[in-house]
Amino acid sequence: MLYPIFLRVVLLAIFLLPMATPLAYGQDFKDFKDIFTFYPNKRKVQKDSSRYLAKLVAAPVISYSPETSLGIGVGAKYLFKFNGSGPETRTSNMPATLQYTLNNQFVLFSGFEVFTNQEEWVIEGNVLVQNYPRLFYGIGRDAPKENKEEYNYVQVLVEPIFLKQAFFRYLFVGAGVRYNQIFDVQTEAGGILETEQPLGYEGSTSMSAEFAMLYDSRNNILNANSGWYFEFTHGFYGKVLGGTHNFELSRFDLRHYFTPFKNKKDVLAVQFIGHFSQGEVPFSELGLFGGSEILRGYREGRYVARTLLAGQLEYRTTFGDSRYGMVAFVGGGDVNSNLGDFKLGNIRPNFGIGLRFLLDRSENLNIRLDWGFGEASNNLYLDIAEAF
Repeated sequence: MLYPIFLRVVLLAIFLLPMATPLAYGQDFKDFKDIFTFYPNKRKVQKDSSRYLAKLVAAPVISYSPETSLGIGVGAKYLFKFNGSGPETRTSNMPATLQYTLNNQFVLFSGFEVFTNQEEWVIEGNVLVQNYPRLFYGIGRDAPKENKEEYNYVQVLVEPIFLKQAFFRYLFVGAGVRYNQIFDVQTEAGGILETEQPLGYEGSTSMSAEFAMLYDSRNNILNANSGWYFEFTHGFYGKVLGGTHNFELSRFDLRHYFTPFKNKKDVLAVQFIGHFSQGEVPFSELGLFGGSEILRGYREGRYVARTLLAGQLEYRTTFGDSRYGMVAFVGGGDVNSNLGDFKLGNIRPNFGIGLRFLLDRSENLNIRLDWGFGEASNNLYLDIAEAF
């Protein structure tokens, strides 16, 4: 019992460290932050003030989640606009993180969103390379906790999507591809995975052509306080494309942000997600319940199945004009074999609270420390940027 208590104290100390120094406020903190901030086009902006001052932020990264334990590495975030883009074009965001964790994991990740001039096109997607030990309890919503076993794998995921503005400003339609390879899988001898042998449990390659639709009216990509976000993708996966299985996968992500009080900067954020698959669905493409972004409090993959539905509500407030704030969140979700099997009474709840420290005022970028609670479980999460 001492280890989780000690770890919580350490993470809280890491988060509150700026409060004990003058770096938390004013010019001193700005000077400190500028050590890690580079301006690739600064000279061009000095000659032409109509250009956007691009930022390349590169710094050490510390994160924590129950899936990874403490992670240490480096992160970079490139914020820019193409020449000729004005205030009508939102800032493009190209992040990259390289980390090594105390669970002996190696993770390289980038989730990018790029807007061309006047937002005529949006280019978004994910790149992920990792070796990852994950806990497995069985497939289905009733997998018992005592079934817990660990398996390890290496994953390479590449998913670029190209979307064209259609009909009106914030609506985009397009297509892309998704490549997801799982290999070098190591399972426990005589464990559930080896006994049940779900499709693709020893590794798989998923290759698809995807249809995509995006509606995005958020006022800020990194931390919105107004607007809607809706992304839908449907992928056709097949052996003819180079994959190992034939199946279809649909995903959606719906969010809304608004300020409930006129005289306050407080934000109410809502999110719903869905994951629906059919056909010869490999083990790696099942919906994963839990994680650091939704259903906080449950370990990612605590429950797995073909279909996942989840939602969350988060209230965000700031302490006056300081860099500090708090959030409170509540949500729930479930997994099942088919959409028709979902029942409102089976929803598994989660809730929690979090602390925030504003790292960059101009981009509204926070460091977050969240404490989430689920059924008979609770977990801490330390990361950069909001959960959604």
